[in-house]
Amino acid sequence: MDAYELIMRNAEEVVTDEEVRDLAAEPAGKRVYVGYEPSGVLHLGHLLTANKLIDLQDAGLEVVILLADVHAYLNGKGTFEEIRDTAEQMKAQFLAYGLEEATTEFVYGSEFQLDEDYVLDLHTLEVETTMNRAQRAMAEIQGGETAKVSHLVYPLMQTLDIEYLDLDLAVGGLDQRKVHMLAREKLPELGYEVRPALHTPIIADLTSGDGKMSSSEGVTISMEDATEDIEEKVNSAFCPPARDPEGDLENPVLELFEYHVFPRFDEVVVERPEKYGGDLTYHAYEELAADLESGELHPADAKGTLASTLDELIAPGREKLRELRD
Repeated sequence: MDAYELIMRNAEEVVTDEEVRDLAAEPAGKRVYVGYEPSGVLHLGHLLTANKLIDLQDAGLEVVILLADVHAYLNGKGTFEEIRDTAEQMKAQFLAYGLEEATTEFVYGSEFQLDEDYVLDLHTLEVETTMNRAQRAMAEIQGGETAKVSHLVYPLMQTLDIEYLDLDLAVGGLDQRKVHMLAREKLPELGYEVRPALHTPIIADLTSGDGKMSSSEGVTISMEDATEDIEEKVNSAFCPPARDPEGDLENPVLELFEYHVFPRFDEVVVERPEKYGGDLTYHAYEELAADLESGELHPADAKGTLASTLDELIAPGREKLRELRD
């Protein structure tokens, strides 16, 4: 793949395509980031964007990971000391997962978000942004929690992070789209340039195929999971042999193959006894998806292969967690 194809692989949306093409034409020295709130063990939501960061490194870009300790504090995730401990664990897990240490820069938000220039820019945004506009960009509040002033400041800080980290591309899940659009609207008002944004898909709930896979609600897979846990979760996953005729439900098993497995494996082998047709070998997601829909590949066989490949991807991070906790 060329640089543009690597950047675009499994992207749900880019804003704008022309800007991304310009970036792909000369990727050397260009900086791309994802911000992560240090809130626990890495799970498949984190790792979906991590896969994209690996693509971007392969395309020749430099990766910046914002360990957003100030954001986490504003979101009530603990003291700064507790948040920093979690962030250090996350950093080790990202590198164990496959990010190149030499071209990955980890930055704590508190390293620049408390500086005078940043704070004054933040106050300017607070003055110039209506409550309604900030609320539209704000992340969803979990469990019926009442919104606080800090929740409204949060997206304004995300807007400024793009400038203060000297970035050329912002990456996030599709749920970050509103923040990136706020940045494209507000940064020029402060005299700063807009940057393109790339959004990765949102994987459906593992057990229902509806909504969003979430670590706070429902079932997800994390680096903390043992092999047996991964097998149990995948085996119980929603995986219909055909597409939902109404188009309301997704197949999370296929989504995990598409966004987690095939970007990291050149070949996927489904092992089956000869009496059931023998092994199947796939070099592209589309081949596996077509066989599942046609009935050539049974959902149980697909799940077994998915569990083993996810376990292989997660194993280095799981081992790193054990080392850190011992």
